Amino acid sequence: MSNESTEKAAVFSEGIGAPIAGLLALVFAVMAGMSVFPALSGTAGDIAMPLILGGASLLFFRVRQRYLGATESQ
Repeated sequence: MSNESTEKAAVFSEGIGAPIAGLLALVFAVMAGMSVFPALSGTAGDIAMPLILGGASLLFFRVRQRYLGATESQ
């Protein structure tokens, strides 16, 4: 018999969540900024894309803040 533990190891280290969430927030913010000018020159329905991307950016920024807050309290 081996002395290996039956517990599964974590796939990601503890400190990887905040940088990934921050990068996703940045990517969505850049995409929202890049899609504003074409949306303003298009039809009224085209403005939905920058709004959705901006909302996703804010969502991931909030996830990052909550992740950092949770790791600081531990």
